[in-house]
Amino acid sequence: MTKSQSAAAATATPSGAQPLWRPKDPSSTNTFKFMRFVNSKRGLTLDTYDELYAWSVSDIEGFWSDVWEYTGTVFSKPYDSVLEQNKPMDEIPRWFVGARLNYTENVLASINDPKRTALYSVGEGRDLRQVSFEQLREQVRLCASAMRAVGLVAGDRVAGYIPNIAEAVIAFLAAASIGAIWSSTSTDFGSTAVLDRFVQIEPTILFSTDATGYNGKVHSHLEKLGTVAKELPSVKKVVVIPFGGNCQDDLSDISPNACTWDEFISGADSESVLEYAQLPFDHPLFILFSSGTTGKPKCLVHSAGGLLLQHRKEHQITQDLGHSDTMLYYTTTGWMMWNWLVGALSVGTALVLYEGSPFKPAIGTLWELVDSLGVTAFGTSAKYIQTLEDLDYRPREHNRLDTLKAIYSTASPLKPNSFDFVYEHIKDDVCLSSITGGTDICSLFCGANTSLPVYRGEVQTRGLGMAIECWTGNSNPVIGESGDMVCVKPFPCMPAFFWGDGGNKRYRSAYFDHYPHVWYHGDYMIIDKETGGVHMLGRSDGTLNPAGVRFGSAELYNIVDTYPEIADSLVVGQRQGGDERVLMFLQMADGHGLTAEVVKRISVHIRSQLSPRHVPALILEVNGGIPYTVNGKKVEIAVKKLVSDLYQVAQEFGAEKAIETVKTDEKTTSTLANPESLLQFYAMPELLK
Repeated sequence: MTKSQSAAAATATPSGAQPLWRPKDPSSTNTFKFMRFVNSKRGLTLDTYDELYAWSVSDIEGFWSDVWEYTGTVFSKPYDSVLEQNKPMDEIPRWFVGARLNYTENVLASINDPKRTALYSVGEGRDLRQVSFEQLREQVRLCASAMRAVGLVAGDRVAGYIPNIAEAVIAFLAAASIGAIWSSTSTDFGSTAVLDRFVQIEPTILFSTDATGYNGKVHSHLEKLGTVAKELPSVKKVVVIPFGGNCQDDLSDISPNACTWDEFISGADSESVLEYAQLPFDHPLFILFSSGTTGKPKCLVHSAGGLLLQHRKEHQITQDLGHSDTMLYYTTTGWMMWNWLVGALSVGTALVLYEGSPFKPAIGTLWELVDSLGVTAFGTSAKYIQTLEDLDYRPREHNRLDTLKAIYSTASPLKPNSFDFVYEHIKDDVCLSSITGGTDICSLFCGANTSLPVYRGEVQTRGLGMAIECWTGNSNPVIGESGDMVCVKPFPCMPAFFWGDGGNKRYRSAYFDHYPHVWYHGDYMIIDKETGGVHMLGRSDGTLNPAGVRFGSAELYNIVDTYPEIADSLVVGQRQGGDERVLMFLQMADGHGLTAEVVKRISVHIRSQLSPRHVPALILEVNGGIPYTVNGKKVEIAVKKLVSDLYQVAQEFGAEKAIETVKTDEKTTSTLANPESLLQFYAMPELLK
């Protein structure tokens, strides 16, 4: 067995493993209905999901044109060709060339019952607000008219420094109806992090709120908003949405162009008609940003047509969502899952927009909403599920959850023990889907499919039309071994371009420098031989590589997470000259400390379950918490850089000089939920030796 195979064996599904959940009737799912549509249209005899997937990545033009037709794309001009020919993937070939359509028109055309609720907006300090599809259309009409009155035109940027509330969705759809480009960050971002993003794209209109509610408290947002507004001379109008009532503050201190939401909407033409600008398939819809934890955030521009098709494929075809469904995804507007959540509107699914702590006023707040609003699809982060487990809170003991049919988890790989917790303590007849993709594609590479079984610790499948392979070298795909996640064929939701990236240099560097002409996503994975499912092992740039043996941090997390005395953990590599050593940082549970006995137990466990190479060189206790981004992701790469820089400077100039000169970038700390946690690494002399 090779070294990479030994690492894979420790993570892969055991041969003959039984699924935790199976669909009752796969043939009744939309995946199989779509397969029958393809068979009928093309004279094929596809019979299984594996056959459908194989066809979808061998005939990508046929597949995506069938998605266009099956999902009912509304257009004013049909496409001349599905895919621009004779262009390699790294030249970003155009899709559905010649077509004209509008994203908002497609969303609002999905309405089958105007009186049905489209948006449930609720959160800390806010009463439940319901917006019907009929009201949503009217609010979008008025907001679009008010935007036009300010002078907004196609291609302009509209920014939201805004909570997850109804007005965010309304403003986005209004902007998209005109062909303007929406970009948002959440209110928990500091002003520095927001300006690092919005200064680059020069928005014309900025939407925000006067306050926010979190963790049982109301926090004024005006000071941060004022700081941001003053540094954005491009902004013609700052629109402030009152938090839980009327805005009482004088907004002139924010900006001379500031007004309330009601004042902004009053500028609309009450007789105006909601117009839908007919635009190319690749016309920009969103600008999303990379994390910014290791440098200036990249501005990723996503196309309207690409995300419309991709989100409809995911929500409608593979996840069986539609007009009878309601989705609650716990997210902020600064995370791509907000954009993904809003994409469910395009298949007629109602949205629950929750803003605030998921544990206030009680631990079970979100699960109460599942019952009271009839939520059928619930999304969250792996950390949230782990927190429920740590708190020993079992939703099924407190809630009915009878409408719930799907749970999604992302931000980090869902741990095997969290699969057990969901099925034992939340619901045993739910399709639990660990999903993975990212800001780069504003969607999924691998994820949910209601026609397939769920196996412990696995992402169910590679996405239809996404030619995902696992490579251990150039043109060397493997099954059952760990390697790099790559996509070997174009797909419609590739970013259209990076904002301000002349000649697409940063774009090509981000995805195509590692393997020529092939999308390198930067994730480490295994495709399971037995099930066809996927095991996510962590980021490739965070991959551990002691003595040239590569493995993912998730392999170690899966072991230490079984220890009740450990509350949380972080594993990074520390560069030491031409090699690196593995560091494991442990946050101990209340009443426990990191003893020599615990360290020995963990080391023996890792050695026996994985290999001697996997045993960390150092296992250290942290008292300042594990660093997380505001979106709930463990901060591995920034910590790796910090501890590596500390070591390097210490070797050249001594420990005192290292602690004095190696500073954490303000851009990094402004994107963290707990930036003070980075300070503890400066006080660990073991890291400098």
